[in-house]
Amino acid sequence: MGDTLLAIGTRKGLFLARAADDGPFEVDPVQFSTIAVHAVAIDTRGPAPRLLAAIEYGHFGPSIMWSDDLGETWQESERPPVAFPEGTGATLARVWQLQPSPAEPGVVWAGAEPGALFRSEDAGETFSLVEGLWEHPHRERWQPGGGGLCLHTVLPHPSDPKTIAVAVSAAGFYRSTDGGQSWSAANKGIRAPFLPEGEQYPEFGQCVHKVALHPERPDRLYLQHHFGVYRSDDFGSSWSSIGDSLPSDFGFPIVVHPSRPDTVFVLPLESDLNRVPVGNRYRVYRTDDGGGSWRALADGLPDTPVHAAVLRDAMCASDAGVFFGTRDGEVYGSRDDGESWSLIARHLPDVLTVRATVL
Repeated sequence: MGDTLLAIGTRKGLFLARAADDGPFEVDPVQFSTIAVHAVAIDTRGPAPRLLAAIEYGHFGPSIMWSDDLGETWQESERPPVAFPEGTGATLARVWQLQPSPAEPGVVWAGAEPGALFRSEDAGETFSLVEGLWEHPHRERWQPGGGGLCLHTVLPHPSDPKTIAVAVSAAGFYRSTDGGQSWSAANKGIRAPFLPEGEQYPEFGQCVHKVALHPERPDRLYLQHHFGVYRSDDFGSSWSSIGDSLPSDFGFPIVVHPSRPDTVFVLPLESDLNRVPVGNRYRVYRTDDGGGSWRALADGLPDTPVHAAVLRDAMCASDAGVFFGTRDGEVYGSRDDGESWSLIARHLPDVLTVRATVL
């Protein structure tokens, strides 16, 4: 395996960790110190990797930075890279997701709050609003989740540039087959137990926490809901529960193995009212049969009680391994599909997002 780059976005800055071959990680000094980094992406489509970071200046608002030299220097557009057009009456609160499109060179998607999708055609330097989703008739009835009305998941199809899906908390899962001009809700089978009896399977209004797909089988999706873990085999036309054998079906991240479409990782929390790891122990659960069964993986993780959750984008699986970061600033990694774990960093600020790749 080649050198590994791990990007860790936190409440107070970006940390880049690097490892040569299978050696230990070394964490670089903080970048964007005291500035929240809510989303990162490592775009490896071009001749050289491009790092993208969605930062929040606080009083000065959110922005997008990019680096073409692995974090040595950073650039920013002269004008706000992500902004709502005049007439929408909306103000950008945060960029929650940055996602390069595998089927369209130069295209990067940004998921934002309040409930909006933006598209870049210059590799993430400037973005324009996807008006088809913004003008969807459901939009005026969307309700924010606990973290706000955040579009936190963007799933471009790996080979069909016209097909894309998004998830919004707490509006649900939506998909488009015409490049984003029109959208349809795709939440059939997802139960929303917080709604009144008889209304728990609505067309939209589900509190989706995260969705993942595998490029070799893009019609199969895995979804972590506020209550439940689900799978779809038809790109969201229908969903079935796969979380019944987990110790808890509440959690935030869900990631799929980079080369095995039936292998998925989750990290369950006790409940929505007690957002700590089940039993106060970090336990990553893995399925190798598409959710038919799950196994706890904890070798190398702390045996002492822990009280910090793992957020929706603070876990990733790539050719470099499986990684997750915690709300108390620890980062763990596994190079053997979760069978064993090692501590990569500690005493960081609250970890918001983690991404990794082999360079």
